[in-house]
Amino acid sequence: MQFTAHELGLMLNGTIEGDPEVSVNQLAKIEEARPGSLSFLANPKYEQYLYTTEASVIIVNKDQVLTEPVKSTLLRVDNAYSAITILLEKYNTIKLNKTGIEQPSFIHASAKVGENAYVGAFAYIGANVVVGNNCKIYPQTYIADDVVIGDNVTLYPGVKVYFDCRIGSNVIIHSGTVIGGDGFGFAPLPDGTYSKISQIGNVIIEDDVEIGANTTVDRATMGSTIIRKGVKLDNLIQIAHNVEISSNTVVAAQTGISGSTKVGENCIIGGQVGIVGHITIAKGTQIQAQSGISRSLIVEGKKWAGSPAVSYTDNLRSQVVVNRLPELEKKINELEKIIAELRK
Repeated sequence: MQFTAHELGLMLNGTIEGDPEVSVNQLAKIEEARPGSLSFLANPKYEQYLYTTEASVIIVNKDQVLTEPVKSTLLRVDNAYSAITILLEKYNTIKLNKTGIEQPSFIHASAKVGENAYVGAFAYIGANVVVGNNCKIYPQTYIADDVVIGDNVTLYPGVKVYFDCRIGSNVIIHSGTVIGGDGFGFAPLPDGTYSKISQIGNVIIEDDVEIGANTTVDRATMGSTIIRKGVKLDNLIQIAHNVEISSNTVVAAQTGISGSTKVGENCIIGGQVGIVGHITIAKGTQIQAQSGISRSLIVEGKKWAGSPAVSYTDNLRSQVVVNRLPELEKKINELEKIIAELRK
């Protein structure tokens, strides 16, 4: 990526102060930038670096007041943070812009791969698979028979998608994630052993979903495990069979959601949360990290914390009491001595 300050100004609708022809070929933090770097200043805490950085171009807010001379060319925009976000997305798009089918890879004769696709080396695409336009299937990805994938989907290296699963458009799935592995279904037998229950359902992932690395979404026993539109799942999450996560819910790393639980839309679930099966989580629920949810949460928009979880404010009060336990124990001991003396 190489742009002049003038080109960046046109792209971001900004004004140039300094040399409009100076070029940049990399992005860098303002405190670490070197010549040829593009940086930005959005947080006032970093203003000191504006006057010492070696960055060739710095994006700043239009109302940024200079108190010392600046060596860099300035690009003034309405919002520096939004501007750098646009550039980061463009940079990422350019860097990841791969097309074509690399060899060795396997695409079954009955599979259909859309236009402008990328299939990396050692990828496997099974029978009757449909892959939409502008998809990127990175090396060592496995797509089993009868999977359907929409447009603009990215499957990073090592993603595994089991048979019959459905993935919508504009979905990103990161390395090591498994979609459609068997749900945890075993029937206890009289002799103490377990008999495996076949998992014949699938996984449906709707549009605009992103799933982090090494997350697992199990297929349904019957029917579908469903990840609705706009859901964002972090790394290292376990979604069990027949779970349904409604639209625009976000789930942080190391959370586990047990089978057949229904999570409402616009929920925020912190890291290392454990949720039992066959319950309902209401719309707009917020769950603090490391909480344990053992029953349905039916009140919309409420915050929960603790294990077992209680309301967030009750949990804070409990923490205050717990912190005072040594003091309270001392007072109780003193009162017991006074009562003993009075009894004498």
